[in-house]
Amino acid sequence: MKKLLPFSLLCFALLLSSFVLRPESGGYQVGDKATDFKLKNIDGKMVSLADNKAAKGYIVVFTCNTCPYAKAYESRIIALNEKYAPLGYPVIAINPNDPVVAPGDSFEAMKTKKYAFPYLLDESQQVAKAYGATRTPHLYLLKRQANDLVVSYIGAIDDNSEDAKLVKTNYLENALAEIMAGKPASTSTTKAIGCTIKWKQA
Repeated sequence: MKKLLPFSLLCFALLLSSFVLRPESGGYQVGDKATDFKLKNIDGKMVSLADNKAAKGYIVVFTCNTCPYAKAYESRIIALNEKYAPLGYPVIAINPNDPVVAPGDSFEAMKTKKYAFPYLLDESQQVAKAYGATRTPHLYLLKRQANDLVVSYIGAIDDNSEDAKLVKTNYLENALAEIMAGKPASTSTTKAIGCTIKWKQA
């Protein structure tokens, strides 16, 4: 019985932490209008969705430096920007992790990345909470409709989080093809697979 006590305490601590680290709200659903934000890029400049007037939408991805899943998707995210930014859908990457919990996701560590798209720090974590992001990576496709940016797809980039060569279904690219053809995405939500976001502890 004595040997079981430490294990029981560990389980209780993990359960408690799952409540503490959970975001406050469910966030956006497909069809919702995304509120603009202003976050610091790794070049020190502030970036908002309103900055790019020519954008037809955005591929917003919550990601980070340290998560193995984020690392596995890094080259795919770069490729998405190379393919779709010229078509009006650039990538905006956002790091929501608390560097106190994950030191490798500090702003200084973010600067080591040399992306052709913004890599923003969500220091307050309010943007991640507004979106309802829970994982890295967690992707949101926004489409411009008049003066609004409407959430059109939420979830995973594709169906293989380990090896790009083994991907069978490109969820995001399929959604983009339909949206750019003027149709809603037939698959508009999928489950994001990745590390849990490292929330600030109260």
